Amino acid sequence: MKDQFCAVVTGQSLITHDVRDVKDERFIAVADFLRQGDVVFTNFESTILGKHGGWPTKGKYFGYSRAEVLDALQAIGFNALALANNHAFDLGAGGILSTLEEVEARGFLHAGIGANETEARKPGRRRLGAREVALLAMDAGPGPTNMYAEDRTAFRPARPGVNRLNTVRKMGVPDGHFRRLARLGAHLQSSPFELTNYAQPEDPVEVADTEINFYGTVFTQAADFGRLIEVDQRSASVQLSAIRHAAAQGDFVIAYLHHHHWEPGWQDVPRWVQTFARMCIDAGANLFVSHGAPVLQAVEIYNGSPIFYGLGNFLFHVHPDETEWDPPEVWQSIVATCRYDAGGNLAEMDLLPVVIGAEAQSLGSATGRLVPVAVTGSAARDILEGFATRSRAFGVEIEVSSACGRIAVPAARKFG
Repeated sequence: MKDQFCAVVTGQSLITHDVRDVKDERFIAVADFLRQGDVVFTNFESTILGKHGGWPTKGKYFGYSRAEVLDALQAIGFNALALANNHAFDLGAGGILSTLEEVEARGFLHAGIGANETEARKPGRRRLGAREVALLAMDAGPGPTNMYAEDRTAFRPARPGVNRLNTVRKMGVPDGHFRRLARLGAHLQSSPFELTNYAQPEDPVEVADTEINFYGTVFTQAADFGRLIEVDQRSASVQLSAIRHAAAQGDFVIAYLHHHHWEPGWQDVPRWVQTFARMCIDAGANLFVSHGAPVLQAVEIYNGSPIFYGLGNFLFHVHPDETEWDPPEVWQSIVATCRYDAGGNLAEMDLLPVVIGAEAQSLGSATGRLVPVAVTGSAARDILEGFATRSRAFGVEIEVSSACGRIAVPAARKFG
């Protein structure tokens, strides 16, 4: 008979300020909630400026952190970090190496970046509570090729970077419009040399006969207009193989996906993410978590395992000039506990609604939105009822109260 086990998951943590001095009782209540977990997980949405140095690799949405923010995350209660995301390479290879060094020095379970592709793909593994926990973290873009790790070849040195799940974005176009695009492309792409000259490393290498590669944008024939994301099956098979291997060892396996292929309604779940998440569960993952869209999406329980399609933000230290983050849903999220019984079955799930910077708290930052705080009353109900509505489409019923939510767990699958 095995001991009970608890996994706690949160929104992503884009943290640039040390928040250990924050004494707000509602924030302390959040930290107390986190500490129920044997594994307490977030995505570290940044990169460390440390002894390996680095330089900005982009303009807008660039950011980095000092190593003390990792101490802050540890003090809050986190012991597991995904590192694969669009900010991981903001300081280039130096930031990757410094982040690895500082995270490892603090003993976090971590995954998602590495000194080369082999290392970046490797799941992290650590004993937490009574379980061996394995974490696989990947990023599906869109992002420039140079942010993703590569192994050494006879002609190229290794590149430190992020574990990549290869995807291709295509624009679906009805037949008549597709034919007009083909004629336009024939006029504007004067020669194969011109197309090659403008090509970027992340452009698709080849397309089908029913598709057009127009300077890196792929158009494909479809019944209606729409954006389509396709996961490269060879890339997916590598990630799924790592999950199977960890599951075969009896580990509690967390699969993490970061991506920015959002739907026009950014709280909607992309269909390709649902398909891939279920593939991860079928391969042996016990828990699937995704971030990227900075909003709360939905949860599904598939074959007895939770799938959090988008948990939004837990810490979100953005530049005050970035007004695109004004919508209130950006600052609302939940913290979820997933409790497993001694037989390895998912037994219950509790949901704590939180708001970053609730009630205009003033905590010393430029925006007054340093930390998440627990909310009650109508604010809690609004968050939980919206989450429940979106999750109901995935067959999940959530019992909502004025302070928390609880998920009725169907017959569960054992792990271990």
